[in-house]
Amino acid sequence: MAWRLFLSRIPNPKRSQTSTFTIFNPIAPLQNPNYFSLLASHFSTSFLVTKTPKKFRKKRKKKESPRTKLVQSEPNRVPALERIVERDAFFRFLIRSKEFLSKQPHHVLRLDDAGKLYRELGFPRGRKVARFIQRHPLIFETYRHDDGKMWLGFTDFMEELLEEERAIMDSMEVDRVAKVRKLLMMSAGKRIPLSKIYHCRLLFGIPDDFRDRVTKYPNYFRVVVEDDGRRVLELVNWDPSLSVSALESEFMVDEEKVKRAFKFAVKHGKDLDLDEDDTRKLNLLNTLPLVSPYSDGSKLDLWTLEAEKYRVGVLHEFLSLTLEKRASIHHIVEFKEVFSLTKHTYQMLLKQPRTFYLAGTEMNWVVFLKDAYDENGVLIKKDPQVDFTEKLFKHAQMQEREPGSVIERE
Repeated sequence: MAWRLFLSRIPNPKRSQTSTFTIFNPIAPLQNPNYFSLLASHFSTSFLVTKTPKKFRKKRKKKESPRTKLVQSEPNRVPALERIVERDAFFRFLIRSKEFLSKQPHHVLRLDDAGKLYRELGFPRGRKVARFIQRHPLIFETYRHDDGKMWLGFTDFMEELLEEERAIMDSMEVDRVAKVRKLLMMSAGKRIPLSKIYHCRLLFGIPDDFRDRVTKYPNYFRVVVEDDGRRVLELVNWDPSLSVSALESEFMVDEEKVKRAFKFAVKHGKDLDLDEDDTRKLNLLNTLPLVSPYSDGSKLDLWTLEAEKYRVGVLHEFLSLTLEKRASIHHIVEFKEVFSLTKHTYQMLLKQPRTFYLAGTEMNWVVFLKDAYDENGVLIKKDPQVDFTEKLFKHAQMQEREPGSVIERE
């Protein structure tokens, strides 16, 4: 009977042999922490698959971060210009090490110290510097000094190349002075900290000792030391002949080309049902007249159309003054306050794809003047300094010197 399942007779030896009955508590077994383990021992479920095998799991696609996401989508990408950015990344160690070693006494550096200067020499942290030195045997060499330490220095061939580069910079000094004057004429207050120009000197082909050379031109420049010790370069005289921008000069030659350079669309709520030519003419009402980059942009209202046209014109002129008609985000940020730019510069450049091309990633992009390059990504007009850099890159990729090769001197 059912009641027998709930009642049990339990003898107690300490007491009399009188039979007693206790009532079974059905909750008691559940209070035993080993209850379920005892059940599992008799009824194992190990044969059941409780987790999806790794090979059958659905892989989640990682969200691209600005560090890795490319600026341009596949249909809009210009491979020739993207390859220039990749080339710069490959030669980063060459360029930075060349600049750093050139400032060292006798152009040498202890190899142990070089391994710690990954940021200054341009190689990834944690990597061995010797691996990068071996890439360019015509440029760098290592040797054991009398002190028993290994040292890093330039080869004799590289020393000859450096002499050639110095000769080019001396011959282009007048042109570089004009570039600095134009930068000062575009700047707010007609003054720029010397540190900013020095940081971007390679962009314009300015020599390392330009801070000493400016003293040779008292009619153009004045160096002012501020209360915090910062040295600032100021413009002494305004030259109207230098205040003509590259766009204005081009407008005199090809008016239609300049009209198509930028697009500032007219905002309207309804569809006007205009064809392409009529839309272009309507947008010209906003696009023209352009605002000169040599006007005082700091006095313009920040979010007006004239202010945006001014900022676009300033960046176009800034890129026109560079050797390779391009600049990275780091260079643009360096002159942000100087040229009254905003934090929306990236979006502003993307809105002008006819003139500017942004390559690289969203966090580390490079902006090009598209018209300065041909379809193969080659500069149409090359500065002598650019020719020298391409020559340096060529020798940096060689394992041995070509027979009979001679350094050309001017």
